[in-house]
Amino acid sequence: MKNILIILTGGTIGMKSSGSLGVVPSDEFSEFLRQFPQLKNVANVEVYEYLNLPSPQITPQLMLDLAKLIDIKIIDYDGVVITHGTDTLEETAFLCDLVLTTRKPVVFTAAMRSGSELGLDGPRNIIGAVRVASQPESSDKGVLVVMNDEIHTARDVTKSDTGKVDSFISPGFGPLGNVDPDIVVYHHATLYRERVWTEEIDTSVDLIKAVAGMDGRHIEASLAAGAKAIVIEAMGRGNLPPATLPAIQKALDQGILVVITSRAHTGRVLAEYGYEGGGRHLHNMGAILASDMQGIKMRLKLMALLGKFKDVKKVRKYLIQSLQLGE
Repeated sequence: MKNILIILTGGTIGMKSSGSLGVVPSDEFSEFLRQFPQLKNVANVEVYEYLNLPSPQITPQLMLDLAKLIDIKIIDYDGVVITHGTDTLEETAFLCDLVLTTRKPVVFTAAMRSGSELGLDGPRNIIGAVRVASQPESSDKGVLVVMNDEIHTARDVTKSDTGKVDSFISPGFGPLGNVDPDIVVYHHATLYRERVWTEEIDTSVDLIKAVAGMDGRHIEASLAAGAKAIVIEAMGRGNLPPATLPAIQKALDQGILVVITSRAHTGRVLAEYGYEGGGRHLHNMGAILASDMQGIKMRLKLMALLGKFKDVKKVRKYLIQSLQLGE
């Protein structure tokens, strides 16, 4: 059997109901895993208690620290499973996917239901994640997310529902595979994966969501706060209300990166519409269109790139070249 390390970071998977306090972190989860009989039939498992935080309390710096820990710990194991809260799991998994140097299986999992609820999904998800991490076929696929018997890439997966156990999906792409009762099945492979190996990140990146009738006040606030890059989740193909344009031009004139993603769940932003505020207009102004990457993940990618290159012009050049290669 394979040797698998489970790293605990907290989240609903390790929480229980505490009366009037509601669902809160518990210190019983690690011991439960150590005694979990079904795990003994899957792999030789060790448990490492790293954090016990609700995932809204996980910061980008903590994500980077976790990635560094994984790279060190995985040397002594065949694979690593990380338990994490669902609210920011896709972000932590994606940043780890960017910066990890290992080619061994790294699998994130979580639970939508706490340990006090009927039909809890955590134990099944852990078994599935350990099974995936134990498979040689899981190597060199980047960071994976296993939830509800499905295997997803960190780049594409997102939390689509606030409470359902099948919340985690990869819109437009679907899962890479499934965890069946007898075997782990991969249906296809991802064609694109990117690595940004860096020892540090720069968190001076803001994310702004576009809404009807918005003006430039949020962009102005980012500039005043010292942002080096601003990601805007625009409408549709990457279009914005005209009232945002003066602030965007101001940001570009100051050498700030302005990157356009879409608030739509699937599809690429594109230099298609040439009207005032359209994607082609923004592209011609100097904004970068980010293909199909989600805004929350582009924000983290920029943090990693700024931490690596420490120069906005180099990051801009890198982004343009990587997008031309088909991201």
